[in-house]
Amino acid sequence: MPRLRQVARPDVPEDISKLYDVLFGERDPVAQPGTETGTPGNWWTVFALVPDVFRHAVAGFQLYRSRSRKIDPQLRELGQTRAGYLRGSQFVFSQHCKSCRSVGLSEEKILAIPAWSVAECFNSQERAVLAYTDDLVAQGGRVSDATFEALREFLSDEEILEFTYITCTYEMHATISRALRLEYDDVDERVLEIPAPDPDASQDVMRTVDD
Repeated sequence: MPRLRQVARPDVPEDISKLYDVLFGERDPVAQPGTETGTPGNWWTVFALVPDVFRHAVAGFQLYRSRSRKIDPQLRELGQTRAGYLRGSQFVFSQHCKSCRSVGLSEEKILAIPAWSVAECFNSQERAVLAYTDDLVAQGGRVSDATFEALREFLSDEEILEFTYITCTYEMHATISRALRLEYDDVDERVLEIPAPDPDASQDVMRTVDD
């Protein structure tokens, strides 16, 4: 379950209720969760806690999908999907794998996103975009001059700004999703101590190496 409470249909403003209609039909998504795409749908019901935040996030979705955007949708989706993967968000990665298909990316390229640097299916433009994404997300914006110059061979300043903004926005969504355990990111921590077979065993795990 999400770490924050969810907002039932009777308790949301009219404009958010209309989006509930689109996503959940006539159901109350708290009492009967699930969307047509198979997600639990609790991103929406948790974000509805603060209507202004909900509207701001939805406006962001509309912005990146606007016909006014100059960035190629395939490049955009490569960035969003890779950002989800790097942040370890099952939700963002999974949803944008589907979005990659919707904009015409091949199955080979979608499957190769996690290990793009050793994949041969990406062209030079796509590799520059993926390298830039890695620097944005994994390096916290520490982008090398070499990576940026490779990007500028293919993209205009306007396209780079759009791509940067959208990719960083989806890094944020991936982080939020994990922190609040939303959707497919409602998973237990897997990095835990594994107990020794003998509970009385020495706590100094390196002692046997030193002996």
